[in-house]
Amino acid sequence: MSVQTVYDELKRKLRDVVPDAELRIKAEVAEAVLRLKRERNAVILGHNYMEPALFHSVPDFTGDSLELCRAAARTTASTIVFCGVRFMAETAKILNPRKTVLLPAADAGCSLAASITAEDVRDLKRRFPGVPVVTYINTYAEIKAEADYCCTSGNAVAIVQSIDADTVIFLPDEYLAANVARETGRRLLLPSDESEIRGNRGEKIIVGWPGRCEVHEKFSVEDVENARKQFPDVLVLAHPECRPEVTEAVDFAGSTAAMIRRVRDTTAPRYLLLTECSMADNIIAENHEKEMIRICSVRCPHMNEITLEQTLSALELNRYRVDVPAPIRSRAKRSIERMLAVA
Repeated sequence: MSVQTVYDELKRKLRDVVPDAELRIKAEVAEAVLRLKRERNAVILGHNYMEPALFHSVPDFTGDSLELCRAAARTTASTIVFCGVRFMAETAKILNPRKTVLLPAADAGCSLAASITAEDVRDLKRRFPGVPVVTYINTYAEIKAEADYCCTSGNAVAIVQSIDADTVIFLPDEYLAANVARETGRRLLLPSDESEIRGNRGEKIIVGWPGRCEVHEKFSVEDVENARKQFPDVLVLAHPECRPEVTEAVDFAGSTAAMIRRVRDTTAPRYLLLTECSMADNIIAENHEKEMIRICSVRCPHMNEITLEQTLSALELNRYRVDVPAPIRSRAKRSIERMLAVA
C-alpha cells in the first residue's frame, strides 16, 4: 500500500478531525508500519482509545478489551503489537506464551491496575476464605493469577451472574463494582465492612475495592446536567467505570464497544461520550453524519503514550517486549479462559 493510498484513506475518515498537514506525516509513518508488519509476520491490535491516525490505519483488529482478548487468543501471527496499555499486552502474552508481544511504549501503565497488588488479593482471600474472586481485566498478570474469574466491563454482569455464591469479591474498580452490584441485585460492601461480610446470611453481596480510573472518576452528574442544558436533545453515554450516580443520570452506560454500537445504531441529533475523549474522534471518523458534542477533554495519559511513531519503533527495534513469568502466566490463563467461556 502506497503512502498516497494510506493518506487518501485517512483523509476520507479524518478530514474533520486531524489537520491535513498532520495526516500527510502520519500517512508516511503508517505506510512504514504496514510494510514492516508484513515483513515481520506481525498482527496489530488497537484499542478504541488510540489516537485517530493510528486507530484508522494500521491495526488488524480494533475494539475493547474483550474483543482484543478474543483476537489475541486466535491469532496465528508470530508477533503481536498491542496498541493499548501494559495489562492488555500481558493478557495477549498469557494467551500466546510462545509469541513475541510488543508494547509500543515502555511506560503505558494504568492507574486502576496500579491500585491493587497481589498481596492485597491474597489478604482478601485469607480474610474471606472460599469467596470467589472476580478481577477486572484492567489488572496486571499477578492479580489475574490470584483470581477465579477475569472480566471486562462488557461482560462483568454476566460473569457475576454465572457464579453461584452469595458473596463475590470484585476487584479493583469501586465504581464498576457498584454498577455491577446494582445490575445484579447485590449490595456493595468494601473490605472495611469485614464484620458485615463475615456475618452474611444469604444476602447477595459484592465485596469491592477502592480502586478508580483516573479518567472516568473525573466525570460528574453536573457534566451531564450542563450538557443537557446546552443541548437538550443530546444522547449521553458513559462507561461503567464512571461513578454510579453518573451512570444512572445518563441515557446509556456500557463498554466502549457497546457505546460505539449505540452511536452507530441510533439516530439521535447529537451525542456526548463520558469516557476517554479520543474515542469520540474515532467514532465520528466512521459516522460523519453524526454530531459529537466536543465538551469532553479528558485524555488517558497512559493510552496517550501509544502513537504511530512509537508503533513503528516497536517493529523496527523489536521493543518493548512483554513477558509474564510461567507460574503467573499459567494461573492467570485459567481466570481469562473462564471469562472467555462465559462470554
